[in-house]
Amino acid sequence: MKNLKLILLGCLLFPSAILFAQQDTDHKYAKSLKDVLDEIQTRFHVKIKYNDAQVKGKEITYADWRFRNTVDETLANVLAPLDMKVNKESPGVYKLKDFEYNNWPIQDGWAKLDSIAKLYHDVKTWEQRKAILRPELYKALNLSPLPEKPNSKPIITPKRIYDGYSVENIAIEILPGLYINGSIYKPLNIKGKIPVILSPDGHWDKQRYRPDAQIRCATLARMGCMAYSYDLFAWGESLLQFKSEDHRTSLAQVVQTLGAIRILDYVLSLKETDPARVGISGGSGGGSHTVLMAAIDPRIKLSAPVVSVSSYFYGGCPCESGMPIHFVGGGTDNVEIAAMAAPNPQLLISDGSDWTAHMPEHDFPYLKKMYGYYGKSDLVENVHLPNDKHDYGPSKRFPLYRFVAKNFGLNIKSIEDKNGNIDESKVTIEKEPMMFVFGDHGQNLPADAVKGFTNLQHVFDTTPREALTK
Repeated sequence: MKNLKLILLGCLLFPSAILFAQQDTDHKYAKSLKDVLDEIQTRFHVKIKYNDAQVKGKEITYADWRFRNTVDETLANVLAPLDMKVNKESPGVYKLKDFEYNNWPIQDGWAKLDSIAKLYHDVKTWEQRKAILRPELYKALNLSPLPEKPNSKPIITPKRIYDGYSVENIAIEILPGLYINGSIYKPLNIKGKIPVILSPDGHWDKQRYRPDAQIRCATLARMGCMAYSYDLFAWGESLLQFKSEDHRTSLAQVVQTLGAIRILDYVLSLKETDPARVGISGGSGGGSHTVLMAAIDPRIKLSAPVVSVSSYFYGGCPCESGMPIHFVGGGTDNVEIAAMAAPNPQLLISDGSDWTAHMPEHDFPYLKKMYGYYGKSDLVENVHLPNDKHDYGPSKRFPLYRFVAKNFGLNIKSIEDKNGNIDESKVTIEKEPMMFVFGDHGQNLPADAVKGFTNLQHVFDTTPREALTK
């Protein structure tokens, strides 16, 4: 009787133990993921790296029926229903990961781009394709029509003067109570109309506060450009309103796109801005944002996505691929979206350590062909750095400066030393608090600023929409 009570108590406390022990169709031949992975390791003599959090509470139905003759087939069968996968680190060694929807095998990405390219064959059919894609991209972003623009004026901090340029911090209200924060770098001596370069950044630490981001924008200003550096959503000063985890949401892509549109509205309202010379350049996730903005907003006349564009990588953050922009027009990818900038000048910078490693082999020839439809194949360039890493360092910045100078008619010698080398040494690196719009501790954040992701969703859903779509 005592043993029976213990068994019944065990059944009440651990009902899953009975489920996994009972192997029949009534119980869907279910086993815990941990048990299945351990069995795969034993049967195929391999090692699978995983942690307890990855397998906790997960079960595989019809587990034994998913085994095949090889370990790779078996792992694919077992993990696919859970949207998980393994990476093969070395012979016989695997590591468990979540399914990476945004990352395709190289050949699959190339094949997809090839199938897309069959939809057009000249400038006429390509323009017809663009006419389909652009409005669908706005709809996919839930920005068709756009939310009404708030009537508030930008919040701008006092100007700091440096060697050949100035810096002001700025916040623009893009929805009621929602601000996009940044810094504007301008030449000290502005004569007539000057170019503008929007400078979104990627997911690197400190983002626009980083020395290399400051160097890039200040050097562009010393060349004669207005450079506008701005935060990602739930990054930088946006953290005064939201948590960092809010960035990894699909709404982040919407907010960042709307923010860039409102930044363009602002800079194009300034008397010193030349609307014929408006560009954008960001790296990594900022590069994905660069490509999207150059595709949807014809006010942008030059683009330079850095370490970002690939036919087999769609952007690893929801701020790049969270909204269904890649399903428009029957399916697209970031390379076709980049082609939508044609025939405006475009510089793509790639490296050998990330998803841009194969840019010269397949994706760039496609872009050359697309620009060739306009007879402008010389206006798209690729600087490929096979020994470089994923960053926006000097090897990436220097080609950007020369590209902007060439296409926007600026004097590159203004930032060169006597030997003709780019000289960034005259830039002053500011400490982070100097770049805040709302004070050292956020004390100047407007009282009506929306806080919290749920409140932001409500504001976005209830804000009236403009009568016309951009």
